[in-house]
Amino acid sequence: MNDNTLRTSGEFALELDGVRRTFTQAGEKLDVLRGCSLTVAVGETVALIGPSGSGKSTLLHTAGLLERPDSGQVRVAGRDAGTLDDTGRTALRRQAIGFVYQFHHLLPEFSARENVMLPQMIAGVAAPEAARRADDLLALVDLSRRADHRPARLSGGEQQRVAIARALANRPRILIADEPTGNLDPHTAEHVFAVLRELVRTQSLGLLMATHNHDLAQSMDRVCELRDGAIHSLRA
Repeated sequence: MNDNTLRTSGEFALELDGVRRTFTQAGEKLDVLRGCSLTVAVGETVALIGPSGSGKSTLLHTAGLLERPDSGQVRVAGRDAGTLDDTGRTALRRQAIGFVYQFHHLLPEFSARENVMLPQMIAGVAAPEAARRADDLLALVDLSRRADHRPARLSGGEQQRVAIARALANRPRILIADEPTGNLDPHTAEHVFAVLRELVRTQSLGLLMATHNHDLAQSMDRVCELRDGAIHSLRA
């Protein structure tokens, strides 16, 4: 599997078809995902809303190949993850999926540039090339002047923009974001989301974002609600 295969495999960045996920608690089965189906096209932003405990994180983890579904199909950049072993799933996740979380999870001992370099170097990119791409990505999120700063010297919004740049480091096809603006004030949250939306438009990505912020959700291309284990389209 190479990058060219990933980037020419179809119009959908992510496809979920009939995904089911069941957990056992205190001897009882809990059906969290009950046949969820969802697509995210390249260039599309999709909001995922739902009350706490509805299974949004489980759905994102399954879509991001961090968990296997009990049944159903997950396709990322046109590849059926169900046909892959753990090594293949890791490779697909590394190449085709970028993650942005509520907490930035930047490594505090490294600069912004180095935090964006690390995923590339783990994927085998040489340090000079990784540094060049890191600088390009930091420029995209308007942080060139902060490239040498460690996270402690960055504001919350700046830290989250570095996290977005890091998520783009290996040229993913789909960004999966779990409450990426949840710890930010409204003005900063709006700015960070504007950055995400512009990157989706210009970098040939899809975005699936779980959020409790209904104003941000309404500004996205589609809004879906996870309720009673199923996905319901609220606006297409």
